[in-house]
Amino acid sequence: MAHMVREATNPASIASGNAVRHEVVIVGGGNAGLSVAARLRRARRDADIAIVEPSGKHYYQPLWTLVGGGVFDKKVTEHDEAPYIPRGTTWIRDAVVQMCPDENTVVTSDGTQVSYEYLVVAPGIQIDWEKVKGLPEALGRDGVCSNYSYEHVDKTWEFIKAFQGGNAIFTHPNTPIKCGGAPQKIMYLADDHFRKAGVRDRANVIFGTAGAGIFAVAKYAEALKKVVARKGIDVRFRHNLVEIRPESKEAVFEHLDSGDLIAMPYEMIHVTPPQSAPDFVKRSPLANEAGWVDVDKSTLQHVRYANVFSLGDASSLPTSKTGAAIRKQAPVLVRNLLDAMQGRPLAAQYDGYAACPLVTGYGKLVMAEFDYDLKPRETFPFDQSKERLSMYLFKKYGLPAMYWHGILRGRM
Repeated sequence: MAHMVREATNPASIASGNAVRHEVVIVGGGNAGLSVAARLRRARRDADIAIVEPSGKHYYQPLWTLVGGGVFDKKVTEHDEAPYIPRGTTWIRDAVVQMCPDENTVVTSDGTQVSYEYLVVAPGIQIDWEKVKGLPEALGRDGVCSNYSYEHVDKTWEFIKAFQGGNAIFTHPNTPIKCGGAPQKIMYLADDHFRKAGVRDRANVIFGTAGAGIFAVAKYAEALKKVVARKGIDVRFRHNLVEIRPESKEAVFEHLDSGDLIAMPYEMIHVTPPQSAPDFVKRSPLANEAGWVDVDKSTLQHVRYANVFSLGDASSLPTSKTGAAIRKQAPVLVRNLLDAMQGRPLAAQYDGYAACPLVTGYGKLVMAEFDYDLKPRETFPFDQSKERLSMYLFKKYGLPAMYWHGILRGRM
C-alpha cells in the first residue's frame, strides 16, 4: 500500500472543525521524523502512522558546507519528500501550529485537529534570522552570506570567490545550533580558497564566536587549535553577533562578559544565525523553560506525558544537534515507543552519542565522535582527531549515500 497524502484544506474549513485520528502521529518529516516512521513501520507493519509535514522537498543539509565551499551544486541536496514517506503511512501535508497533550491532539494551520494515542515530536530547529538586527535585509547581498539557508547557500561560494582582501568574518551565535562545528568548517574552506587564489596575505580571517572555547570535546579541541594556529585565524571568543550594518559594511558584536559592543568592518561575513525550538513547541505544555521538548535524556520519553516522545533538534537532549545523533536516537525511541504501546518498561537507553565531521580544508577532516560525558566514542581503528582525506571523502560521498538509502529507510 502506498502512503496516503492528506493535503491541507482551505483555511475557511477551520470553522468546520476537521478532525482525524491516528495511532501514532509524528510531527516533522525531516531526518528524525522519517527515521522513526521507517523504523516503526518495519517493526509493526499494521501500525497506523501519520506524519505531519508541510514541505514537499527534503534537504540533506550536512552537505551545505561543501555547497558553500564550491564543491557541490545545491540541487544535489534537494529531493522530493514523497518517496521517503514509508508505504502505508498517512502524510498530512500541513504545519502544526498547536500541541494540546492534555487532549492528545495537535492542530494544523488549516484548523484540522489530529488526535493520537502516541505522539513523536520531531519538527527540527527554527532559524531566527530576525534576532540579528539588519540580517534579514542584508542576507545574500554585498558579502553577507549563510550556509543555513537553501535559498542563499550558493551565495557563500560566490562571495568567497569574489573576495579580494580585508576582513572575512565567520560567526557562531549564543544559542544552540544544528551541527556546532559547521560555523568553523566553511571558514577553513574559505581560508584554503583564499590561499589558492593568492589573496590570503591581504585577508584577515576572523572567527567571532559566542563560545568560550573552540570545541567542547578536549581531544578534538586540541586538534582544532592547531588548525587555527596553522591557518593564522584570529579567534574572538565570547563575541556574539547582534547587528549587521550593510550600508557601512560593519558587523556589531556584543562581548558576552563585558557587555561592550564592538563594530568590525567586513568585506564578507558568513553568519550562523541564532536558532531555537519552533514557536509552536515553545508555546506548548511539552516545552521546558528553554523551549525544547522536555524529555528524559536516556529514554526520550516526555517527563510529564508518558505517551509523548521526542528526538532530534527540537528535543531537550543535552547533546549536539546533529544527524549522527539522530541516527542513534531513532532506534532507542522506536524500541521504547513499542514498549510503551505494549505496556512494558522502557528498555532502551541513549547515551548521548553524537558526531561532527569537522572539515578543516579541502581534502581534510577531523571525525569527532563523543557522548554525553564529552568523551570520544570513535568508530574507526585510528586516531580520529587527525586530519584525514579518507574521512573527508566519507563525508563527501559515503554519508549522503547512507542518509538517502539507509537512514531515511530505517535500515541503519
